[in-house]
Amino acid sequence: MEDDEPAIKNDGPSIGRALQQARIAAGLTVDEVSSSTRVRIPIVHAIEQDDFSRCGGDVYARGHIRTFAQAVGLDPGPLVAQYDDDHGGRPAPTPAAPLFDAERIRPEPRRPNWTAAMVAAIVVVVGFVGFTMFSGNDKGKSHSSVAEGPAQQKPSKPAANPTPSKPAPKPTPTPSDSAIAAVPADKVTVKVTAINDKSWISAKDHTGKLLFDGLLQKGDAQTFQDAEKVDLILGNAGAIELYVNGKKIDSKFDDGQVERLSYTKGDPQVG
Repeated sequence: MEDDEPAIKNDGPSIGRALQQARIAAGLTVDEVSSSTRVRIPIVHAIEQDDFSRCGGDVYARGHIRTFAQAVGLDPGPLVAQYDDDHGGRPAPTPAAPLFDAERIRPEPRRPNWTAAMVAAIVVVVGFVGFTMFSGNDKGKSHSSVAEGPAQQKPSKPAANPTPSKPAPKPTPTPSDSAIAAVPADKVTVKVTAINDKSWISAKDHTGKLLFDGLLQKGDAQTFQDAEKVDLILGNAGAIELYVNGKKIDSKFDDGQVERLSYTKGDPQVG
């Protein structure tokens, strides 16, 4: 008679230990496993310590074990089966719902509602009588209106000596930008116009604040004002026409010449 052999307990490494050894053998760090599996680093550390409480449930734990094993080159099947053995197995599938019994819930035939039919018939009769009476009254009113005819209106007399309308006043012309003579006396006003070619200009007030820094195309103009002083840099001074405090600057600049100018209140002076 053969002796019954006791069941051999699985003395192999735990799930976490097996995954950790496989990761080390594959030369991967925890960060690399986390990046490839999209499993957060704290959860990877917990799985390697056989702590599955941070996975969020059995379904997520099985998924993390499967992706972890594939990332380190292990067969996920035995590890998932080992997890099921350690945690009570997979839940039983939900039984399918019973078939729909059409015969059992077939509605009974409804009996005709004679009360509702009688009420509807009475409403129709009352409505017809009211419509007939209303139509008769309208016809009588229309006949009387036709017999009387429209009232004749007396022609209106034209107004005597109508007052002639005055012509509209001519609009006052708006002063153009060239009329800079009326500049405020308590400020310095500088107008820069690119007349021959484009030119790069820069303008600052007396505190050094930048008022403008850019390129003027041919025909473009800029006007600057400050309480004390305006500093200018002209990149192509020969293309620029200057008006300072309403007066034109007659200084001749060469094309391509760079000029640094400063203007204050009063008569224009080149700084």
